[in-house]
This record gives sequence, structure tokens and C-alpha cells, in this order.
Amino acid sequence: MPVHYVAMTEEIPAGQSRIVTVEGRSIGVYNVDGAYYALHNRCPHEGAPLCKGPVCGTTLPSNVYEYEFGRRGELVRCPWHGWEFEIKSGKSVFDEKVRTRSYKVQVDDGRIGIVW
Repeated sequence: MPVHYVAMTEEIPAGQSRIVTVEGRSIGVYNVDGAYYALHNRCPHEGAPLCKGPVCGTTLPSNVYEYEFGRRGELVRCPWHGWEFEIKSGKSVFDEKVRTRSYKVQVDDGRIGIVW
């Protein structure tokens, strides 16, 4: 499987992302706590540029009248309609049947590559 190198690790520090193009496909590359992940830059709902949305977290199960926030920096929210997806897997937060495509990422000598 070919690897398409798209950036150097120092170009995408922890908590940051970059949109790249590989063979005509727009892909968001994310650094979540030092690990790199890649998602197709297209929301499955209506085709929005998903990776242009904010990186966020979500509320966790908590007691009545309490709101516990967690998963900070692990989700991306679609800029058009607010659908949220896990950066690590592409799975939606709201429905296990909905997802966006994720790509395997490989880091070699400081180069970030997307495995095709």
C-alpha cells in the first residue's frame, strides 16, 4: 500500500490539524495528544467541508444538574449542521451507523504519511 507523505510532524503540533490533498481527495490530518489521524474532508450528511469545523469535546454522563465535559480535542463538528465525529475513528457521536472515512496514518522519520 503506497504512503503519501503530506507534512512534517513539527508542522502539525498537538491539538492542531491541517487539510491536505492526496490524489484529488481533501483530507484533514489531526494531531490528538501526539498521535496522528486522518479523516475525509466531507461530511456524510450534506457534503460540508467537515475538517473546517471546530475540534471539540462533548458532555459525559453525569448527575442531574451537573455537566461533565470530556473528550476535549477528540471530536470534529461539521461547520454546516453540527454533526460530530470522532477524529480517531470517523464514527459519529450520535449514530453508530453514520461515519466519515478515516485513513491510516504512518509516521516515518518525522514525516506524516497517509496510507492509501
